Amino acid sequence: MSANGGRNVLFVVLDTVRRDRLGPYGYDRPTTPAIDAFAETATVVEEAVAPAPWTLPVHASMFTGRYPSEHGADQQRPYLRTDQTLAGALAATGMHTACFSSNAWITPYTGVTQGFAEVDNFFEVLPGGIGGTPLRWVWEQLHQRPRLRTVAQQLVAFGNRIHERTARGDRGSSKTPAAVERAVATMQREDSWFVFLNLMDAHLPYHPPEPFRSRFAPAVDPDAVCQNSKEYNAGVRAIDAAEWAALGGLYDAAIASMDAAVGQLLTAADAHSAEPPIVVIAADHGELLGEHELFGHEFAVYDPLVHVPLLIRHPELSAGRFEGTVELLDLYHTLLADRPVDAAVDPTRCMTDTRYRRFDGVPPGERDPGQHGDPTTAYVEYAQPVIELAQLERRAAAAGVTIDADHRARASMRAGRRPDAKLVTSSLHAAAGFDLNADPQEAVPLPVDDPRVAEVRADLETFAATVGPLDATGADTPQDPLAPMDAAAEQRLRELGYL
Repeated sequence: MSANGGRNVLFVVLDTVRRDRLGPYGYDRPTTPAIDAFAETATVVEEAVAPAPWTLPVHASMFTGRYPSEHGADQQRPYLRTDQTLAGALAATGMHTACFSSNAWITPYTGVTQGFAEVDNFFEVLPGGIGGTPLRWVWEQLHQRPRLRTVAQQLVAFGNRIHERTARGDRGSSKTPAAVERAVATMQREDSWFVFLNLMDAHLPYHPPEPFRSRFAPAVDPDAVCQNSKEYNAGVRAIDAAEWAALGGLYDAAIASMDAAVGQLLTAADAHSAEPPIVVIAADHGELLGEHELFGHEFAVYDPLVHVPLLIRHPELSAGRFEGTVELLDLYHTLLADRPVDAAVDPTRCMTDTRYRRFDGVPPGERDPGQHGDPTTAYVEYAQPVIELAQLERRAAAAGVTIDADHRARASMRAGRRPDAKLVTSSLHAAAGFDLNADPQEAVPLPVDDPRVAEVRADLETFAATVGPLDATGADTPQDPLAPMDAAAEQRLRELGYL
């Protein structure tokens, strides 16, 4: 217990895990026995919505309580520039804050780990300690000048190759066993702690360890199936029903491996806390496994990507099903409530407050962009995925395939989502609505004037007008991103071998 009486906090992100592949959400394969047991004592959120379909903006939103176009962390500017983070606020109360991640986006160079006193990050596998603050500074410089963005894209590709290499073998994901071990050691060592983990086992490529592979994907060779989403999404590689089944088995095995790690973390968290800690288990986004002719979590905001699992154990929340809408950015306020923090905690964004999502009580001039509409509406933003697009184009070009000018990989998207209806807008294509009750697979688009999506459309239009253009830089990003690079920046780039 912390000096101020607050409980310890364990926050686990199951990277790339679909809601419908977990036992608490009705999956018929036993992928999550540990999470199933945890769900018996936790709040299981039915309508949790991620603010984006990929890692960086979602984590930035969870750590700041802001929407992606507010904090500005996206593929065009892949770094978070703010001093007001969840970890920083908790650290100021005397808690030891620790982050353990095998995700290339959850590292000091993206700024997402600000506020953590202890960071075990992906780029510790690189030599020379280049994953620290200097690299973050260089990373910012790279993305402030379009001519250098290709270098940054090469860094991302390099990171992906490292993950692909380290994901193979009996250890499963690159760093999950070590991350769990270090997290447990932190819980043992510290009296007051906030421990955050991002577990990557279910992220491509799927190389689950034994015994999970034999249990869920018997006789499947991970190296014999398509493990490159770009090949499929570019139209270079076809995947038939048998191969999709094999990939699904590997994906389930990876989730089962993650579940075992979660079980270890839960046991340790309870054992090394004076009273039961607050526990959050969530996915940052899901995965498409052939739905809508897509593989991975790129180029779309369909529900398998943004309707995510969320389970919370909190002394002020009742165990059982929570049916209302929860946006993942609400976790920032929920975890800071009732603590002596300088950060502004919005009671209408705090799940433990009786005023949760009663936005009509917020003065109009003080509302955030999502508080102007119905409280059941959640918002999703997907700025043009320039890094993923570049990788897709290279893959297509190598195979002699042309990516059309209006390909969805070139589009920015926004969505407003209620439990019963959804509207998606695109910078390149006509807006489309969906009746989620009658059409949960989002197979039959509705026109924007359909009465089933009219209210969501109104909410989304108000949100967009309030938050501004989707390619906004965010309040804390440099006002002149194309300013000439100074001599020190150029010298640092040369020292690292990028120029």
